[in-house]
Amino acid sequence: MKFDVVVVGAGLAGTTAARVLAEAGKKALVIEQHRHIAGHCHDYKDENGITIHTYGPHIFHTNNKKVWDFVNRFCDFHYYQHKVLSYVEGRLIPFPINRDTICEVFGVNIATYEVEEFLEKEVKKSKFNNPPKNFRDVVVSQVGERLYELFFKNYTIKQWERDPEELSPEVAKRIPIRTNRDDRYFSDKYQGIPKSGYTKMVENILNHPNIAVLTGVDYFEVRELFKPELTVYTGELDRFFDYAYGKLEYRSLRLELKTYDQEYYQPVAVVNYPNDYDWTRITEYKHFLNEKSDKTTVCFEYPLASGEPYYIVMTQDNMEKREKYMEQVRKLEESGEYLFVGRLAEYKYYNMDQVIEASIEKVQRWLKE
Repeated sequence: MKFDVVVVGAGLAGTTAARVLAEAGKKALVIEQHRHIAGHCHDYKDENGITIHTYGPHIFHTNNKKVWDFVNRFCDFHYYQHKVLSYVEGRLIPFPINRDTICEVFGVNIATYEVEEFLEKEVKKSKFNNPPKNFRDVVVSQVGERLYELFFKNYTIKQWERDPEELSPEVAKRIPIRTNRDDRYFSDKYQGIPKSGYTKMVENILNHPNIAVLTGVDYFEVRELFKPELTVYTGELDRFFDYAYGKLEYRSLRLELKTYDQEYYQPVAVVNYPNDYDWTRITEYKHFLNEKSDKTTVCFEYPLASGEPYYIVMTQDNMEKREKYMEQVRKLEESGEYLFVGRLAEYKYYNMDQVIEASIEKVQRWLKE
């Protein structure tokens, strides 16, 4: 069978691209080096009937109706709203920072309309660069030193093995801070988790007569066998160009699963551990789909410097290398023969909905041209 398109990677970026192309009449071959589809949102049911997220917790949230409608074509969602607690000074405290967090930490009782003024006073007492030059500056300029030290500083050092002052201010963009009592981690209009799991959702996206899938195959070992009109690449950016400008840095994780003979281990799905222990957070999976079992499985997350690539590292050095690679990407994309999409291929932080949106838009633009 002759393929019009080769898609490298069966994560959300690749499978979305394959589906949009298949529906436009293109024959697509998806090549995935893992032995499973769904990339880092892969999940499975364990022997206790609990859905385990293989690569750590994934919660789908978006304000983009087009993306929400797209994923709802392939699965039904359990309308889960994510809540996180942070283990600080021996107590479980609501996170992200909101009115209740402030009352607990400072031992005050203020109304929601007083939160902004309270935080402004905390910021005034603190020292930071303005405009912000790094991660620390961004956080301290919003919440002051005390909350930064309690919730962010050590968590960031654990997560990145770097002083927060070495990290780009961009890293702090994803941190929500609330002046009300909304203790949900995300405030997006649409939130949830696929009822039958992400792997099933991705399987349904790939279920099209114009799509074929190869797993357990390294694209770089077989690329010479294909002459497609388009290659959609979602793998590591530096690897595609044979590390011409040096290696880009990725952070990884060691995930340790433990099953306990009790109904619940913690009151919410995720508890952050900014200051105590070596792990950054514990996830209890059964909360996500409200699954019933006498046992519970939890996941301890330990950050690693190398391994399966999870997170890009936004230091000046990495971002300068990225720019050199992206210049080459722009040239290849202009030729009309390649599209680079996703976290790894663009060395860019994306949420799941943003990956899907970028993939749909890039492919539709290519189809038009």
